[in-house]
Amino acid sequence: MLSALLADETPTNSGAGDWVTWVILAVFIVIIVVFFVFSSRRNKKKQQEAQQLMDAVKPGNKVKTIGGVCGIVVEVDPEENTFVLETGSETSGKCYMKFDKQAIYQTDAVVETPAAETKDDKKEEETAEEPFEEKAPAEGEKAEEKPETKEENSDKE
Repeated sequence: MLSALLADETPTNSGAGDWVTWVILAVFIVIIVVFFVFSSRRNKKKQQEAQQLMDAVKPGNKVKTIGGVCGIVVEVDPEENTFVLETGSETSGKCYMKFDKQAIYQTDAVVETPAAETKDDKKEEETAEEPFEEKAPAEGEKAEEKPETKEENSDKE
């Protein structure tokens, strides 16, 4: 009985269903491609921000490494992409360790962006160049009246 059902092929509008299937498949492929493009752009931006943060580390910054070692940066070597971390205290004894910049987990270093500086400069310029507002006359003073023009007189009539 099962073989009879499978063998029985009746031509029922199969041509109309084919193009619908292809359209749905094309929509899914487009959605997947768009997803990959946006996720790769987001990942690239995160990697760039992380690299800028690592490059912003200077002597005096507090750093926590991926191994959990906390300390203060004493020296940075951009050629080798390393930094020297000072841990410990005067009483317990100081220890100096050399790490790769990729080992930074957290830091108090601040990335200086030129775009942020230009936005602040533009805001300061805008506030400095604001036109003076006309002040409303006090209750006892009369406001200056402009002489009426010919157009205004014709509008009133």
